[in-house]
Formats: sequence, structure tokens, C-alpha cells
Amino acid sequence: MSALPSSIDPAARRPIRELPDELISQIAAGEVVERPASVVRELLDNALDAGARQITVRLSAGGVRLISVEDDGQGLPRDELPLALRRHATSKIASLNDLETVGTMGFRGEALAAINAIAELSILSRFAGADNAFMLDGRTGELRPVARAIGTTVEVRELFFATPARRKFLKTDATELAHCIESVRRHALARPEVGFSIWHEGKLVEQWRAAAARDQRLGDTLGDDFVTHSVAVEHVAGPVRVTGRAGIPDAARSRADQQFFYVNGRFVRDKVLAHAVRSAYEDVLHGQRQPVYALYLEIDPARVDVNVHPTKIEVRFRDGREVHQAVRHAIEDALAAPRAGDATAAPAEPFFKPRMLPASASWTQPAMPFAAERGLGDAAAMWPAYRQEKPADTPAVASTSWVAPAAPAARQEAAPPTESEAWPLGRALAQLQGIYILAENNQGLVIVDMHAAHERIVYERLKTQLDGASIASQPLLIPATFAATPQEVATAEACAAVLPSLGLEITPFSPRTLAVRAVPGTLADGDPVELARSVLAELAHHDASTVVQRAQNELLSTMACHGAVRANRKLTLDEMNALLRQMEATERSDQCNHGRPTWRQLSVRELDSLFMRGR
Repeated sequence: MSALPSSIDPAARRPIRELPDELISQIAAGEVVERPASVVRELLDNALDAGARQITVRLSAGGVRLISVEDDGQGLPRDELPLALRRHATSKIASLNDLETVGTMGFRGEALAAINAIAELSILSRFAGADNAFMLDGRTGELRPVARAIGTTVEVRELFFATPARRKFLKTDATELAHCIESVRRHALARPEVGFSIWHEGKLVEQWRAAAARDQRLGDTLGDDFVTHSVAVEHVAGPVRVTGRAGIPDAARSRADQQFFYVNGRFVRDKVLAHAVRSAYEDVLHGQRQPVYALYLEIDPARVDVNVHPTKIEVRFRDGREVHQAVRHAIEDALAAPRAGDATAAPAEPFFKPRMLPASASWTQPAMPFAAERGLGDAAAMWPAYRQEKPADTPAVASTSWVAPAAPAARQEAAPPTESEAWPLGRALAQLQGIYILAENNQGLVIVDMHAAHERIVYERLKTQLDGASIASQPLLIPATFAATPQEVATAEACAAVLPSLGLEITPFSPRTLAVRAVPGTLADGDPVELARSVLAELAHHDASTVVQRAQNELLSTMACHGAVRANRKLTLDEMNALLRQMEATERSDQCNHGRPTWRQLSVRELDSLFMRGR
């Protein structure tokens, strides 16, 4: 038997023993309370669970010296007040079944006990139907009658007074105040029917009155621009319902500071949800820009575990793929739908919203002569590219050509639209520098980047052609084998029925080796092993391979870029109007394939201001 290392003294070994209650409380406090905003979050949860319709938060020194949360909920009976400060004492769960189907904001029964361990806490409450209120001193346990209306007030003073070392890690009062305000904001976004007010050092710093509709609360808390520059989300997929608003790509920001996701009314940060949202924006967002959104997911509580983290900000879904697919499709559908224009909108509105034209306004496309060269086969034969023979006096331009619908030879100017055929993007006036189309609509001047706009049109048509069927696969002459992890082998076996629809054939070659026998035809020139690993990794967490979809979209985007009309190509007015009409009927036509805007609106008011008219 080998000897113990010389650095370990057997006599100095500590035996296993139960921790004292005081130390247990301190550990629990460290898990639940990170800063004053953590206390605000827990107290707001309790107030909302009590049915409060108005909540007032009072702070001092950013919440370090005082946090007071006052509500008009149902209150607590006198004999239950002392129990409220005991660890794991709660009225919100009573059995394992309750824990598996949590429907309240707070439920762990440790928040008040943890706060009481590191601060001076008191609870003043009057229960509905009681003759008077009672106040409980958390330090002494003293309970005495006081005057108060029905509801509860919880006061927390001198946070971390018992643990001064932790107090040193707090930031400035202004920073801690900002975190507290953000905590209240998150709750306000989830409960528009509840009014919230925040006071700091006796001054009102923020107030959100009870709202009749969610959009009103979104406008009050995030600004009217958020509502104006976002689209409504409404999607139901089996047991999952996704609602809210998703910002249009133009409203994206450099920071992820306006991203709010709620699961059954609880603000969460979840990797599955974040990935789903990013996937939905992948086709329209430029660079590292961050989308803005306020989304609300409703699901059977039994299908989500909210008891993953002490702060309840993380969740775990029983079927993450189901949720991922529902969220991604909800946002994609909302962003894809052309946004209806509003003729009565304020002329200064910077983002014009085109609508879908009726089927009668559509036009046909010629077949693409060089489809075979692109490796698209029959699918590419319907490439929606315009093509026109180049007049002899036109300078040579890029090889890609442009075709417009046939028009009477003697007419160059498009007839103005009738009242029933209102054109959101207006009618073309001229072409500027061989790059931009200038058009007039009811709001003023529309400027269109013709290459970017046509690129999106071509791209969306290509995607539609491939959406209707499984991805065609290309068998490999020699299967590509690779050493696989146990998880990769398990995923390949579990998803054997899904892989062919993605154009992939991955089979076990040995207990620890997988063989790639076929890959998507459009990706035949890539690395099959790298593709297989990426697909299996995605399938292990999500409903289908976004890697394959992403690679396919990148290929189609490149093809669309080459197939779109080039700069410096002179267009007739009929050709320009044809492009405008097709933009109005194309999904996601506000952005090109790379996430850049395809057009901009200049209102009459903005034009007047440039020339100081009316001053």
C-alpha cells in the first residue's frame, strides 16, 4: 500500500459533518443575492405572485442602504409572517408535482431567508380581510401591529452589513441603481397590467403606469421607436406559443442591450433560445449587429424546468429542438412578411414598410441560360434573373444580364398607378450614377440600390425552389471515415431517418468510426468530415442542421450576387418599375443577402427641411 504524500497530514484531516444553520444561510445568500438588483428581483417576484396591481420600489445609495418594495397584493396572515423568513418555507409548492409544474415567479422558499442572513430585513403586511397589519423584525423576530392598507412592504437595509468583504465588490451607487432599474424594467415588460414606480433618494426616477396592451408597455419602457421599428410575432407550433415583437434588421444595435425573452412570464437567458433567435436573423442581419426583440414563449410548465439555477434566470426544456424550431420559425415568418405601408404615418418616419402586392401584379421570369454551369440542375433553370440584349452603344459591363417584362416599344414612362393599385415603393423617376433608382411615392422620395434589391429577389427565389424538397445528395466514390466520439455515434444512429433529408448519409463503420457516404450535391466540393461533424453537433442540440442550411444559403447568396443586375447597367423606366414591383412582392426585400438595406425613404418633410421650406 502506497504511503500518503508527505504534504498531507492524516491527523489534520477534517471529518464530514453538517454545516451550522448560520453558514448554510450565508451560502444560500451567496447563491441568491449578488447585488441590490438581486434583492429587487426576488421581492418583485413575491409581489407579483401575491396579485399586486401596483408596485413601488424605493432605494437609497443604489439599493445598498435601503431597498423597499411596497405592493397592494393580498398580503400575509399574521401567523405566517415568521414562516416567511425560514429557509425553504413557501406557499407556492407543496409536492413534487408542484415543483415539476411551477407556475409562480418565486417558489424556492429561500430568498427572504437568504436576504435576512446578510441584511436588516422587516416585513409589514396586512392580509385581505384582517382588521390590521403586522410588522415582523427579521433580526429579533418581534411581531407587532401597525397601520397599513391591504398588501405588503418589505424593507431591506444595509445590504451585506454582515459580510463586509462582499460589500467591497459592489460598484458605484449609480451603477447599482441602473441594475435595479433594469430588474424592474424586465418585470414591467412581462406584466403590462401592473403599474411600477421607482424612487431613489426620495425622487421619482422611473414610472410605468398599468397598460391595457403589451405594445403600450413596450413603447413606455423601450421607447416608441422600438414598436415602430419592429414587427409583431404570433406563432403557435404544437404546445409552444411565441408572441411579442422582433426588431427589423435596420433597428439592430451594436450591443445586445435590448433583447428580452420570457418563458411563461419569467425573464430568462437561455442558449437554445438565443441560438434560435440568431438563426432567424442570420439571413438579414449585417456583420455583428445585434437584433432587438421582446419575445414571450408560453409552454406547459411540465415541459420546462425552471429549477435549474438559484436566480431562476436559466431554464431547461424537455424538448429543446421543439422550442428552437418554434422560436426560429416565429421570427422568420414575422420578418419575411412584407410590412404594410401606412399612408397616414408621420412624414418623418425613416423606415417605409412595403406591402405584398396581389397576385395580379406579379410578372414572369425567363429561364436561366447558364444554370448548368452553376451546378443547380433543373432547380436553377427557374433562376429569376432579368436579361436584355445589350444595345450596341452601351458600354460593356459585367457578364450577368438583365431581363425586364415585355413593354410596348413606343412607351418609356410607366403609367401612374390607379387608386386601387397603390404602389408602396412608388413609380420610377430616374437612375442615379448607374447604381440607384429614384422613385416617387405618397410619402416622398424612395432611393433603391438596384443591385442589392435584385440580389435579394434572386436569392429568395432560389431558396423557395429548394424548400419544397429534400436536399439532393451526391454519393462519394470513396467513403470518408473519421474517428467519432460516443456522442457523435449516438447522434448518427438516433438521427438516421433525418440525415437523408439533409442530403447526408452517415453510417457506423466500426464502434468508434463513422463513414460519410454521401453529402449534399451543392456542397460536394467541401470537406465531408468537417461537414458531418458540424451537422451531428447541431443535431445533438437542435431540430435540424442549421449548418447545412447556412452553407446552402451562403452558396445561393453568392450565386444570387453574380446573377443580380450590376452597377452601371442603364435601365429603362419600365425595367426600374418592374424591379420595384418585384421588391414589393418579395420576402425580406428590405435587406440584401448580406444584411445591408436595399432602399431608403426620404419623406416630404425631410426634403422640405433640407431646403428650409416653411421657415
